[in-house]
Amino acid sequence: MNQTYSVEAAWDSLEQLRDQESHLSIQDLFRDDPERAEAFSCEAAGLYLDYSKNRLSRATLTALLQLARGAGLEERRDAMLSGELINITEQRAVLHTALRDRSGRSVMVGGEDACALATAERERMLAFVDEIHRGQRRGATGQPLDTVVNIGIGGSDLGPVMVVEALRPYAIAGRRCHFVSNVDGQHLSDTLQDLDPERTLFIIASKTFTTQETMTNAHSALAWFRASGMDEKAVAKHFVALSTNHDAVAEFGIAADSTFGFWDWVGGRYSLWSSIGLSIALQVGAGRFLELLDGAHAMDEHFRTAPLASNMPVLLALVGIWNRNLEGHRCHAVLPYDQHLLRLPAHLQQADMESNGKSVDLQANATAQATGPVVFGEPGTNGQHAFYQLLHQGSDIVPTDFIAPAISQAELGDHHPKLLANFLAQPRALMNGRSLTEVEQEMRAGGADEETIALQAPHRVFPGNRPSNSLLMERLTPATLGALIALYEHRIFCQGVIWNINSFDQWGVELGKALARDILPYLPAVGAQATAAGADALDPSTAHLLAWINERRQRA
Repeated sequence: MNQTYSVEAAWDSLEQLRDQESHLSIQDLFRDDPERAEAFSCEAAGLYLDYSKNRLSRATLTALLQLARGAGLEERRDAMLSGELINITEQRAVLHTALRDRSGRSVMVGGEDACALATAERERMLAFVDEIHRGQRRGATGQPLDTVVNIGIGGSDLGPVMVVEALRPYAIAGRRCHFVSNVDGQHLSDTLQDLDPERTLFIIASKTFTTQETMTNAHSALAWFRASGMDEKAVAKHFVALSTNHDAVAEFGIAADSTFGFWDWVGGRYSLWSSIGLSIALQVGAGRFLELLDGAHAMDEHFRTAPLASNMPVLLALVGIWNRNLEGHRCHAVLPYDQHLLRLPAHLQQADMESNGKSVDLQANATAQATGPVVFGEPGTNGQHAFYQLLHQGSDIVPTDFIAPAISQAELGDHHPKLLANFLAQPRALMNGRSLTEVEQEMRAGGADEETIALQAPHRVFPGNRPSNSLLMERLTPATLGALIALYEHRIFCQGVIWNINSFDQWGVELGKALARDILPYLPAVGAQATAAGADALDPSTAHLLAWINERRQRA
């Protein structure tokens, strides 16, 4: 049986199962299978996944595993981990896993050992971190560099800022870390407002050192630094580059020993494990940074070796495939019940939507299936008082991932038990719902009259039968955070394989940036006269908006 036929047969089988089992609710599946909770759970790398609250049966799961095998998931996984050029549009390997592999394994790419390269650059970076922490490397006036401003965008911002926030309990006392990503000048201005330039270290994170947003912010930060009275020689002591464009870095004024690189087999949204993680290491220390990498590596090894039927990233991916393609759900919510994970949904938005937001397959044809869902989220319990109304009673069903540690880093009174009670209650409510009969009975028991019951009861019904996953860890530590991020990275990869797309390019971000460069010349500084020459080449709507903006800017 060839691969194409296997995949088609698996999809057909899944569609048949969906139709045959359409009458079954999640509650029915639990009633018919007393061992369901245990059977639809797994544990790996310090994480525990319960995916039993999804409307899929054991037969459906078997068919999903057949789909994964037919799509060549195991072969594609091994190809990625061994350094094959699976990013076909850019002819690149995909080896973020090599960045966190400290086992001594060799992975060869272009005649070089990716793991050895990663180790050597990581040791350089961590030696730099150690010098900062020991006070051996100081600012131009001899002050300690205890304040960091990371200037980047996309993967050079979202990953590090998420990890720094998540590991706040592990931060070294007295250290501060700020992140600037938006080209909106207010972001940089607000950040610099109360900083002491003598104690501030700027990290400029841009592989090419040409990213418009990052370099605009970098040059403005440099101007602020010089305006404080610092001379040209001081720049080398206060600015660090994470880049491969050494000429541009040197021209900026950053020294070679303050420049750390990475490689084209490291995608931006998978780069926090590389020198892009310098801000993380500066904030929590080299040891904690290595624990983060080791946690991710533990998940990598589980993904590499566990059978598909007990492989956590694979199972999480297959549940997502079922909900996206067979049940037709277009969105996915990530709901961490830990305040320090407040930036995790934003990181996963980029990781998932930039990876799998594709409509062309590996053969350059339109994809046969719908691909990446819209990803969003907010920490619990904040989200409960925002968009959970839609999750419970909206016309669209949104599969959800609930994430929580069993033990908080701040066990303050009964706060965490109350948080966990909500963590457990929300997926239960999504699954069970509440019928009209139940609502009416509750209202009568509460003393409501029949007129009020008739008016309110239909609005208080919860349809239920809404899918969710629950992810638990004992505590949120550097290691469990690393495992959690790696879990989602591999889940995204697995879904890309099944959809037959390239999850590691991102051509969709290019057009808007190119058009912005074309429009920029028509937007002079405030108070200046704009030129209309050539603006008629723009579409009428853009030209009209441009005229409106320029009129106000000239007036100002």
